[in-house]
Amino acid sequence: MNVYQLAKPLLFSLPPETAHGTVHGLLRSVRDTPVESLLERRYRVSDPRLATSAFGLDFPNPVGVAAGFDKNAEIPTVLAALGFGHVEVGGVTAKPQPGNPRPRMFRLPEDEALINRMGLNNEGADAVGARLSAGPRPDVPVGVNLALSEETATEDAPEDYLYTYERVADGADYFVVNVSCPNSEGFRDLQNRDSLEAILGTLVDAGADPLLVKLSPDLPDPAVEDALEVVDDLSLDGIIASNTTTSRPDSLQNPNQAERGGLSGKPIEGAATEMIRFLADRTDVPIVGVGGVSDAEGAYQKIRAGASMVQLYTGMIYEGPSIARDINRGLLELLERDGFDSIEDAVGVDR
Repeated sequence: MNVYQLAKPLLFSLPPETAHGTVHGLLRSVRDTPVESLLERRYRVSDPRLATSAFGLDFPNPVGVAAGFDKNAEIPTVLAALGFGHVEVGGVTAKPQPGNPRPRMFRLPEDEALINRMGLNNEGADAVGARLSAGPRPDVPVGVNLALSEETATEDAPEDYLYTYERVADGADYFVVNVSCPNSEGFRDLQNRDSLEAILGTLVDAGADPLLVKLSPDLPDPAVEDALEVVDDLSLDGIIASNTTTSRPDSLQNPNQAERGGLSGKPIEGAATEMIRFLADRTDVPIVGVGGVSDAEGAYQKIRAGASMVQLYTGMIYEGPSIARDINRGLLELLERDGFDSIEDAVGVDR
């Protein structure tokens, strides 16, 4: 049993947001210290078979940290040292905002899941942009998840996203337009075609590159196809699929399933993988697969369904800081089992 598994009962005795803050604080405390280098030697898996390229960037491995874990871009170098091949920070809004009242995060341990209604609490684009620019920069790509400020009306969304982009542009390697957060007002209206075109078109005109869009798993198929047409029309660079869901699978056991918010973790793994397959059949842009990733087999299924890379957050809460290392080692075994020379060879083979 590793150290995290020993500490897990204590962490799980704390409220989820308190536990997250504790872990985040511990990781922040080793930033720019010799311990960070020790973590890198322990957790990083270096193997050219894991390397992949997407939307003009090179990634040392296909396992990344999803937006939400490092909202304010405080520990991207530490997360890279834990073996992740990319780090996505945010969601970041134009203005600082406190998010929804607590409690706003709930564990479902029997289900290996979380429900959150955080409400995009973050320090705002000026603070996050300054922190990213000041560095230090990790040796893996860093993306910024751009989100809409709570008080901004839908018709003003393009300028709101533009403000955030301009503040973080110098410190990021790629940009993600988040129009799918289920825990903030107004996001549903952002997913119609006219709103998408206005927001994404404004950012394209401003030079945001590479530019991706993060879609909701709750969109009906026609709305997803509309979004794909926008991606094609504006020549966007990729898609992140997908965000948390407001649906509640029948398999859920924990009473916290009744809480309002977005569900993440194991219960959405299968549906998230199927959404990747649906998208991969309809677009040639790279897809980043998110939803329920906690082991190598689950990551591999998403890659075989059409994802160039995967991201995780909830899996780290249940499995601990060794998760990227463990998944990458497992992926190497799966590639060897199936006769693939690289992770790129396995992308989309099950389509």
